[in-house]
Amino acid sequence: MTPARFIRPAALAALLLAGSLSAASAQAPTTMRIAGNFSSSVAHSEGIERPFFAGLPAATGLPLTINFNPMDVVNVKADDALRLLRSGAFDVMSVQIGQASRDDPFFEGIDLAGVSTNFPDLRKAIDAYRQVFDERLQKKFNAKVLTLWPFGPQVFYCRKPVASVADFNGLKIRSFTPTMSAMLQKLGATPVTLSFSEVYTSLGSGVVDCGVTSPNSGNTGKWPEVTTHYIPLAVSGSVQGHFINLAYWNKFSPAEQAKIEAAFKTLEQKMWDYAVTGTEDSQSCNTGGPCKNGQPFKMTLVTPTADDAAKIAAASAASALPLWRDACNKIDPQCSATWNATVGAARGLKID
Repeated sequence: MTPARFIRPAALAALLLAGSLSAASAQAPTTMRIAGNFSSSVAHSEGIERPFFAGLPAATGLPLTINFNPMDVVNVKADDALRLLRSGAFDVMSVQIGQASRDDPFFEGIDLAGVSTNFPDLRKAIDAYRQVFDERLQKKFNAKVLTLWPFGPQVFYCRKPVASVADFNGLKIRSFTPTMSAMLQKLGATPVTLSFSEVYTSLGSGVVDCGVTSPNSGNTGKWPEVTTHYIPLAVSGSVQGHFINLAYWNKFSPAEQAKIEAAFKTLEQKMWDYAVTGTEDSQSCNTGGPCKNGQPFKMTLVTPTADDAAKIAAASAASALPLWRDACNKIDPQCSATWNATVGAARGLKID
């Protein structure tokens, strides 16, 4: 073998570069373990996620063997997602941010109850918070944001007659975020924290009187089978995300990372498109109207008034925002200031 001192500098540099590239290539993962949405969210897990991940190797040109399962199939609870992702139990996870934020309230700041109740406002909030959200996720949970998107406006399905927000008083209502629970409590309801997969049976058995979810999720989850009154009064967007373990991510070269990010951008857009286009159809399906893609039901449609919307906003300002401020500032004294500079600025709001 020729000693290194007799190799020309240019040739030596080429050999070293080739060696480093070979090492990087050898380290790049060939499998991807994914925990997706709950199987009861059929349109998301089977309609969008499964085909996306099945096509990811072809879309990126990476030799990945895909292992995709809905979260409940692999016995994962939404509350545990960030910890499981940090530990490397999964490479990529679909995370229900409102529930997982119990590990760090900072993350719920992207979608506080009563703050962004329509799609344009919610997109502004997400875009404003995305960078600080990702920085926090990388620092505290060894994970990186690949997508952020909403399930859709979070509205009410009730098994008892309800004519207005005033009728929530005394009812047990399914919630899934701390600020939503605070807001419902301010309205006189008793919030009951349940994961999506638990709600259908809880509504059917009377454990709860109403449940909050999106029109799309409620329809595909067959909530109208166990409820009678549908109130399309949005309280949040139920923002979700697909996050990747940072140690796993860093095994890919920058060029490979760019291909993965580009592919996940298409997934994010598909999730947004479904949230937007599916909402109107699902509402119509729920309440006996024309039904193109969902399941037809005949719930009683309760049309919210301006007074109902005002009561939601007032309850949020009086309870949800202060609750979040205190919980988050206790962990990070700059938390509410960061929110004011991002989501607050985008939405014209300020938490004192």
